[in-house]
Amino acid sequence: MPLPDPKTAFPITLPDGSKHAGTVLLSAVIDHPKCDIGDFTYASDFTPPEDWASHLAPYLFPFSQERLSLGKFCQIAHGVRFITASANHAMDGLSCYPFPIFGETVPEGYQPDKRDTVVGHDVWLGYGAMVLPGAQIGHGAIIGAGAVVRGTVPPYGIVTGNPGTVVKKRFDEDTISELLHIAWWDWPKEKIERAIPAIMAGDVTALKAV
Repeated sequence: MPLPDPKTAFPITLPDGSKHAGTVLLSAVIDHPKCDIGDFTYASDFTPPEDWASHLAPYLFPFSQERLSLGKFCQIAHGVRFITASANHAMDGLSCYPFPIFGETVPEGYQPDKRDTVVGHDVWLGYGAMVLPGAQIGHGAIIGAGAVVRGTVPPYGIVTGNPGTVVKKRFDEDTISELLHIAWWDWPKEKIERAIPAIMAGDVTALKAV
C-alpha cells in the first residue's frame, strides 16, 4: 500500500482523476519561519484557504517568538485552530490591555507569552478542535471534535470537551510503551508501506516483525 510523495501538495485523487483541493500535505504548502511540520501530516478544509499557515495558526507571525511544531502523520480536520503564544496578553498588571503595541513602535522583543506549541506524531485533531498556547500533545493522541486543549496531553490520550479532559487512553500502558519504542513514524517510507497492514489491523506483534 503506497504512501504519497511527501512533497505532494494534493495527495488525494478523486474517481474522475482530479485532485482533491480540500486536503493537503502541510509540509508541501506551508513555508513559514515559525512552523515545523513533519512528513505526511495533512489538513482538510471544506473551503480550502490560499494561506494554510495563517488559516490554521492565525496569530503565528514571521516575527513571533514561539514555534508551532507538528509531527509526522498528523490528521487535522476542518475548523482546527492553533492559538499560539503571540495571541496572549500580559496578565500580571492591573489590566490586560496591550498598551506597548500602540506606541510609536512596538518594543523589540515584546511578547508576554513565548511558549512553543508542540503536537507529536500520529495525532488526530477532530473537527473544530482548538489548541491553546503552550499545549504539548503526545504521540498518537486523539483530540475530539470541538475540544479546547491546553497543557500536556499524554501519548495516546483521548481528549474531549472544554476544557479539554483526557477521558481515557487508546491502549494499555504496556502497548503504549511498545509503540513509543517502535516509533514507526520514523521508519523509512518503504518500511512504513510494508507495515501499513499491521498498523491498520492494530497488530503490534506483526508491526515489530516488519
